[in-house]
Amino acid sequence: MPISNSLFTILTHHFSTARNLSKLPNLSKIPGKYRPQAIHEAQKALTDYLHTTRTLPFTYAEHIAKNSLFSVSNLIVKLEFSPTDFYKSFQRFLRYHPINEFEFFFESIGLDYSEVNDILPANKFFFSEDGTVLNAACALSGFGFPWNMLGKLYKEEVSIFSRSSEELKARLCGFKEYGLSNISVIGICLAFPHVLCGEGELDSEIDALFDDLKRVFLDFDLVSSIEGNVDAWYEVCRKIRVFYDLGCAKGTMGELMGRSKHAFVEYSEEVLAQKAEYFCRFGVGEEDVGLLLLQSPEILSLDLETPVVSVLGFLKHFGLDTEELMLVSQKYPYVLGRNKMANLPNVLRALNLHEWFFDKIKSGSHQLLANYVLSDLDEDLDREFRDGLDKIQCSRTPIHNMNKLNFLHGIGFGENALTMKVLAHLHGTSSELQERFDCLLRLGVKFSNLCMMVRSTPKVINQRPETIEQKVNFLCHEMGSSLEYLDIFPAFLCFDLENRIKPRYNFHVRLTEKGLCTKPYSIASIIATSEKNFVARLSGIHPDAPKKWSEYISRKKSQGS
Repeated sequence: MPISNSLFTILTHHFSTARNLSKLPNLSKIPGKYRPQAIHEAQKALTDYLHTTRTLPFTYAEHIAKNSLFSVSNLIVKLEFSPTDFYKSFQRFLRYHPINEFEFFFESIGLDYSEVNDILPANKFFFSEDGTVLNAACALSGFGFPWNMLGKLYKEEVSIFSRSSEELKARLCGFKEYGLSNISVIGICLAFPHVLCGEGELDSEIDALFDDLKRVFLDFDLVSSIEGNVDAWYEVCRKIRVFYDLGCAKGTMGELMGRSKHAFVEYSEEVLAQKAEYFCRFGVGEEDVGLLLLQSPEILSLDLETPVVSVLGFLKHFGLDTEELMLVSQKYPYVLGRNKMANLPNVLRALNLHEWFFDKIKSGSHQLLANYVLSDLDEDLDREFRDGLDKIQCSRTPIHNMNKLNFLHGIGFGENALTMKVLAHLHGTSSELQERFDCLLRLGVKFSNLCMMVRSTPKVINQRPETIEQKVNFLCHEMGSSLEYLDIFPAFLCFDLENRIKPRYNFHVRLTEKGLCTKPYSIASIIATSEKNFVARLSGIHPDAPKKWSEYISRKKSQGS
């Protein structure tokens, strides 16, 4: 299932990555025991240079020098090292080789060094030419923001650094009027940078956010569970942001978050994001997922990855009766057997029971998830499937084949003989198969219907996404059919577009337009019929039709060569 923008935000934006120090310039010319000395003295000389020569306040000069290791190292490699006078050599170098102050600044506030070059202002080297970003950083640092975390603000809301010191100070002091301390305001701003640049309608949204946060932190006393440092506040605020990124409305969440405040203390941001991603895979509204996790925070402690489920046993556990289970078995035999709990969302989407299941969970049946276990070790074991696994292990490409099998399990196919039969017809890597499957989902094919298509005609996902898209577009836009026709005739996607589908369809349209063909033919009968039978049918339409068809095909071939 393609990841939505907001869910992508949860899975990527919320996780910071440590710098890779292996990318530092090679300091091999300096003996290992002297490298710390070289870096320390270079940073000290740079601090003195920025303070005395460039007139920066000492505190900010030191922040820049101590937090720009890559930029400093790039200068170090240009000098000959001497343990007795390296500091003076570095001072002398700076005197005659002015640096791009913005490069050192942007690295020092925590931006990845590899990104710095792309954001340097054009034709400007010194803060004296444009001190806007430095002044903004100084104002934020003066309030208490850690210097090397300011890059988080810059990356998400660059406009913050175009605001005056007075604007920023006034805004920060305004947030304190909610009864919040400097440290808590800093944590909130780092997690929600947009609050520092609100104007107009955005201001009302920011007020709603702070109303929620005041309710959670002060009224429900979450503040007493948070350590008194910026990192701790930032961490908790990022966890809270997970729910707003899911679409929960600002100004309405304070009470619910407050009642579930322990979730923001006991669980990591990663756990919150993973559980959100898991339930979003049921194809339900992301806001509903956020509300579910807050209303039933016990779900956060569940292992939803490693347990194995018996599909029929699981459905029975959740309330399907014997007759309903029989209908499932008859309509979706390829989903039966065992599967991992991690694949449950797509298992239920393949059965078209995902909304029913999510409603059950939302209505208070989430405890059934916690207490489900296989009834016995042999429950739902399929012997033919086990034999197939043995054959995979003895094949020439066991890893490749197991990856393809895991793809099938991932889209809802269970451990059964039908799954093995489908596997035998699939070509490509697991990632290629997933890409093709996702392409059809993106084009609008319903998940459960697509699984049925793969079951009956596995070759539909044996072609490039571009080819699939071209065929679907021709079916819907040129032939005037709908995607639902693929449920009846999935093999349409297996025929060659240029050499089979287009020529036959276009020739049939010509016969119809000329009044020669009055009997309607289905798309399947036009496309799937063998060449011999197709020509025989043409002769029944008109005696000259087979000759015209032969000329039409010859003309197409000559045009293509």
